[in-house]
Amino acid sequence: MAASRALSALRLQAVSRPPLVACVRGNSNRAAISHLHRQLYGRLYPMLLVSTDGSTIRLRYSEPKRILMMPLDSSTLPEAERKARLRRHFPSKPKAKAEETFEGIDLDTYKKFWKK
Repeated sequence: MAASRALSALRLQAVSRPPLVACVRGNSNRAAISHLHRQLYGRLYPMLLVSTDGSTIRLRYSEPKRILMMPLDSSTLPEAERKARLRRHFPSKPKAKAEETFEGIDLDTYKKFWKK
């Protein structure tokens, strides 16, 4: 009797096991095509910091980036260069073009293309 119970228990175990499939639920080690979707990173990454005068510093940063540029202080620039940078940053709006009118067109020239 005990042998038959053990045999039936083995059959139930074999039947109740799920099939071997890949884990559907993602974890922190999953691969991503574009970037890792994390808020905090567990290590520091090598990075190049570029200051406003062009000098570079190698340091370790909390996010995986290659280059980080410091913002330029526009108050230290000469007036002409500051205005040129502002013009490049905020270009002027395109001017509206004048609409074409059909006053100068001779309609008799195109009469052969009209359907009768």
